Order: sequence, then C-alpha cells, then structure tokens
Amino acid sequence: MVAALNETLLDESRVPAVIADVQALIDAEVSDKSGASGLALKGGYATVKKLGPSIVPSAVEGLLPEFVTKLEPYWQTFAASGESGFSEYLVARGDEVADSLLGITDERIEGSDRSAIKKVYSTLRPSAKKNVIEALPRLGTLVQKYAG
Repeated sequence: MVAALNETLLDESRVPAVIADVQALIDAEVSDKSGASGLALKGGYATVKKLGPSIVPSAVEGLLPEFVTKLEPYWQTFAASGESGFSEYLVARGDEVADSLLGITDERIEGSDRSAIKKVYSTLRPSAKKNVIEALPRLGTLVQKYAG
C-alpha cells in the first residue's frame, strides 16, 4: 500500500520544502497568466506579497493540511491504478479535483460574516476554478516529487 500523503507531504522534515515548492508553484502559475485577467491577477498578487512577504507562505502552511486531505483519495486511487503520472491523473479529473480543492476556500468564505469578502469571492470563484485546473500539472508533479 502506498503511503498516505499526510505522512509524506506533512512530515515535519519536509514541510518547509513543500511550502517553498507550493509557493514557487503559485508564483509560476501567476507569472504564466496573460491578458487582462492575468494582468489583474499579477497586480493583485504582487500587492499581497508587497504588503506582507509572509502572507502567501502563511496561507500555504495554514491550508496545506486541508489540501492534502482533499488530494488523498485521488492519490490513493492513482497509486492503485498503475498509471505513471499523477499530473495526468489530476488533469483527467480537472473539474472534480478543482471543485474539491476550492471547497476548502468555499467553506472558509461561507463561514465568514464579512459580506464584502463573500461578494468579491463569488465573483472571483469561476476564474479560480479555471486557474486551479491550469495548475494541476504542476501540482501533480509536486505531490509525486514528495510522495512518489
């Protein structure tokens, strides 16, 4: 049986490297965006990083356990399938995987009592799904690097 992701990705000795790699993944995904929406995303991301250099790593660290939990069933099914690339496995299930991962932020927003944040999130949610789907190849590679 393959090791659970929480045993590999959340191992104390690996967490700093995993967080750094996830942050690099986010940086690369944002950098790859183009067009008007890409420009807006790049500007917003740069502003967040400028306001607080620790915001992104802290958010990654805080959300990582929940994301690992959401990825676990996909990882276990992938490992049992005999397929060679977790990236391809995730991409083939893009809508489902993206909705599962975004369910984490959906729950956090739903629990918020700040209506302005809820309104902004609801407008950004459809593009967030597209962005998550586009990031699945890199995410699969990252997971497989540590767990495979």
